[in-house]
Amino acid sequence: MATLKKAHDELFRRTPDEAYQSFDEMYEHCSKQRLQSEDIWERPQDLTLTHDMTVCAGDGDELYLNDWSFSQMCRMAGVSKETVNRLSHRTASKVFKETLPRADKPLQVLTTGTDIRSIHGVAYTRLWNADLLDVVKEFASDFTPPQTAMDDTSTGLYCGEQDLFAFMIDPTGWAEIDGQAFAPGFFVWNSEVGKRSLGIQTFWFQKVCQNHIVWDATEVVDFSRKHTANVRDGLDEIRSILERLVARRDERRDSFATVMKKAMTERLGDDADEVTKVLSAEKIPRGLIKDAMEIARTQGGFTIFALVDALTKLSQKVNYAGDRTELDSRIGQLLALAA
Repeated sequence: MATLKKAHDELFRRTPDEAYQSFDEMYEHCSKQRLQSEDIWERPQDLTLTHDMTVCAGDGDELYLNDWSFSQMCRMAGVSKETVNRLSHRTASKVFKETLPRADKPLQVLTTGTDIRSIHGVAYTRLWNADLLDVVKEFASDFTPPQTAMDDTSTGLYCGEQDLFAFMIDPTGWAEIDGQAFAPGFFVWNSEVGKRSLGIQTFWFQKVCQNHIVWDATEVVDFSRKHTANVRDGLDEIRSILERLVARRDERRDSFATVMKKAMTERLGDDADEVTKVLSAEKIPRGLIKDAMEIARTQGGFTIFALVDALTKLSQKVNYAGDRTELDSRIGQLLALAA
């Protein structure tokens, strides 16, 4: 089983203003940003960096670079961002005037209001964050963020000026896999400005800690797509991946519910000797068997569920973690007797 740290890494690189308290809040922000943003197509030689470091497009509008778009312009001009930051604004504008390329193919300049969010060539294809969240909203509507992280602020939902990341789980989707309990979850990410690819990672997990590390993950599925001409095809793949995750969850949850219902009524034996023989064959320690049967008698008899419940309570008193883990695994497998 795997330990997944994508959400953990996001937790410790994000600022508080990038964290959202609910999926709906983040969705509303991304939807507004999609409506308020537009691409301006300009040849590089028609972009002028003024002495106060604003950008004038061909129509004369004055636009403002943010940190990301300024970095892109530096790379486009082939000059070091660190060097430009040491120059006066007047000198820096002259540097860009001399070094920005000249070309017939236009640049796509993404703007929101008077802010330039990114600058790309014609090969870049944008996918809006809201388009990705539309898919999540439609096909994984009952998934929610995990518990708030150790900082009492971060929920696993982040959207900044460069990219989006969402960590979602289904807290009611617990099901049995190989005798152990797992729940489904996934990460999705995207960037409207070219910072990172479009992607998803789905998984079944046993625990999420307050550092947002996902422990004991199984059936991990990864997919990513670069922002080229076919990036929207990636949404179709993400849609299919989420549909498969949800379908598997429903299948396993229904199966688990059927097993639990049967376990609550089916008896392991008619008397103590018969129950002892069955539990001994499953390698349950004889000392625990006797105590578990005493507890089970008070809960309606020797049903599989009553005995599993009693053994689970007793296993918590085992001193050594390794022994306790092995015992819990054997106890969990007793539910298979009701399958």
